[in-house]
Amino acid sequence: MIYGYCRVSTSKQNIERQIRNISEAFPNAQIKQEVYTGTKVLRRPEWSKLYKKVSNGDTIVFDSVSRMSRNADEGFNTYMELYNRGINLVFLKEQTINTDSYRSLADGKIKLSISTNDTDTDELVNDIITVVSKYISELAEKQIKLAFEQAQKEVDDLHQRTKEGIETARLEGKQIGGISGKKLTTKKSIEKKLEIQKHSIDFGGTLNDIDCMKLTGLSRNTFYKYKRELKEEISV
Repeated sequence: MIYGYCRVSTSKQNIERQIRNISEAFPNAQIKQEVYTGTKVLRRPEWSKLYKKVSNGDTIVFDSVSRMSRNADEGFNTYMELYNRGINLVFLKEQTINTDSYRSLADGKIKLSISTNDTDTDELVNDIITVVSKYISELAEKQIKLAFEQAQKEVDDLHQRTKEGIETARLEGKQIGGISGKKLTTKKSIEKKLEIQKHSIDFGGTLNDIDCMKLTGLSRNTFYKYKRELKEEISV
């Protein structure tokens, strides 16, 4: 099976880009997605289910390494656990650390035996080959660790820039966040208030609250909120 795993850090982010990228590369991938605000695996229900579900030969595709984990140690450990279970991992933006690439280095070490009919020479050459094979495997692991470390650094840097930006705005006397009690005026609110004012019996129209609510298509809470704001605006 081929699975695509997509994750966004907040509900305000758009997950469609990740889905589109994975679907274009792997049209048959089953997409698993979730909105997630932290970095602990146990708090990602879709990922936890997928992690337990996949078996030897399955593939999990990520748009980038940061979607699997933004914590370097956790990410590397999870990568190796899945690799050892025979799961193929694909990172569209960091393809050098795909498990196929790692496997070709780690599992496909230099398999060569030299025989010169000289025992000392054979031992020396074969020892060198063993050391080089180990070095290649360790180098591949370092590449994987580096990719997760870079993903974590990018997130940490973003948080720091956001924190500094908020502090700068505060020191400059700018409003941080919404002002309590302030009305949010949108094109929709203006149009719906005009409809309420035109048709509601409270403003000289012919419709009671229920009928006016149906006409405007507003929820109960929004309807009465707009109605209350209208009365306040008219009384000013």
